[in-house]
Amino acid sequence: MARRRGFFAEREHQRQLQQKQAAREQRERERLVAQARRQREQRAREAERADKQAAKEAAARYVEARLAEVETLNNELAVQVAELDGLLVNALKRSARIPFASLRKAPALPRFAPGNLATPQPPPVWEQFAPAPATAVQRMFKKQQLEQAAFQARVQFEQAQAQYFAQDQDRLRRLAEAQRAHAMQVADAERRATEANAKVDALEQAYKAKKPEAVNDYVEMVLESRPLPDGFPTDVEVAYQAEVRRMFVVMELPGVDAIPAQTEYRYVRAKDEIVPKARPVREINQRYSNLVAQLVLRTMRDVFDVVGKDLIGDVAISAHVSTRNRATGQPERPCLVSLITTREDFSELVLTDLDPSECLRHLNALVSKHPWDLEAVRPVFDPDLSRYKFVDAHDATAGLDSRMVLLDLHPTEFEHLVRQLFEAMGMKSWVTQASRDDGVDGVAVNEDPIMGGVCVIQAKRYRGVISTEAVRALAGTMGQLKASRGVLVTTSWFGKQSHDFAAEHGRIQLIEGPHLKHLLQEHLGLDVLIGELKSRSRRS
Repeated sequence: MARRRGFFAEREHQRQLQQKQAAREQRERERLVAQARRQREQRAREAERADKQAAKEAAARYVEARLAEVETLNNELAVQVAELDGLLVNALKRSARIPFASLRKAPALPRFAPGNLATPQPPPVWEQFAPAPATAVQRMFKKQQLEQAAFQARVQFEQAQAQYFAQDQDRLRRLAEAQRAHAMQVADAERRATEANAKVDALEQAYKAKKPEAVNDYVEMVLESRPLPDGFPTDVEVAYQAEVRRMFVVMELPGVDAIPAQTEYRYVRAKDEIVPKARPVREINQRYSNLVAQLVLRTMRDVFDVVGKDLIGDVAISAHVSTRNRATGQPERPCLVSLITTREDFSELVLTDLDPSECLRHLNALVSKHPWDLEAVRPVFDPDLSRYKFVDAHDATAGLDSRMVLLDLHPTEFEHLVRQLFEAMGMKSWVTQASRDDGVDGVAVNEDPIMGGVCVIQAKRYRGVISTEAVRALAGTMGQLKASRGVLVTTSWFGKQSHDFAAEHGRIQLIEGPHLKHLLQEHLGLDVLIGELKSRSRRS
């Protein structure tokens, strides 16, 4: 009975041990599952942190890229503004002259590239066609077949040689044709270079000979070749008057859109946008006025720089903008600046230390009060430069010509000619008044309903410069007669002070000899000579 209880007790003990072991194993499994779950959760958290970090770094890199883009835009803007601000001063660092030697060009010779034609193919050799060496048995029993094979191989070899020779001859023929074509291209390139250099030599010789056409061509080439900001117009027209040592320049200006409309760029992270900061309208207007003044002064400096004082004593410039009328849509070219300046006055300027706009006022230039609105001024000379190009280079030879010479006319003849001219131009009721200086004083009426009225016309048949007093006297006569307009015509020329006075007065027109010559040709069909003028040696 006692042993039976021991048996059952042992079994119970073993069962309890098994239960405890199972419980331990269950706890271990649960621990491992929990550990695995925690590890998965940890890896998930780490992955999430890594994703967030990667996203943060990517966002930072994106922001850095956008900020770098903003920096690039601001740097480009700063360079553009600095270029506009230094348009005049930076140009002073180099001469505007273009050496004639730099215009001469070496011929652009094409490269000879014959390709495969220059390399012959290897000729056929007997070893490529010879039959394989015969064995002793073949020589004993197949002699006839061996001889036949050798004969056929020889025939094939000779055919290959003939074909090779024909192909090589064709290659040499095509190579010779390519060489002849290349030689023709070289000769053509050399001919074009020779012709271009001959034109350069002719221009240089004519320029050194002080021929007006050559001076015109050289100055125009220099002005149109100047380095200017991208998009700026380079069109320039010039006319040189050798008799009065004056260069007329009609230049094209950029529009107000040449001034950047932004002062800076900034990046707005909340909107992920690069936003420009608008430049104040007042600053745009001021910068445009400064830009126009710089371009005019630079042009004047370049002309004086490239042409010596023996050829040019003063420069007349009118600066225009090509645009369209806002009301009609028609193209127009308002003049924003117009002036005449002597070399002596210009040489006194310190271009590196002045205010360009104030400098124009100092030079008595006519300047638009609102250039940004394209408000025009009246040019101090006719922008149609063809009128100033009708000039005989050597009027001293007039005695060898059958054309009329204005300076040789009798005062009565000159008066009649001037009256004919202005009547052909639309003047009526001409009344001639006495003149003490061998010229013509006339009063006429322009019947135009808008621009018409009484016009005082004075003509001076002079050989030298017309004094400023003559222009002031015309203004006084206009006041006495209550005339709406005054015209002073001369066979010679006016000085800078005269042009300045007429421009400031606003109702006086000055017509110099070349312009008078053009008007006579245009309205009366007369091709005349002016005559021999005095050397221009002083300012007026």
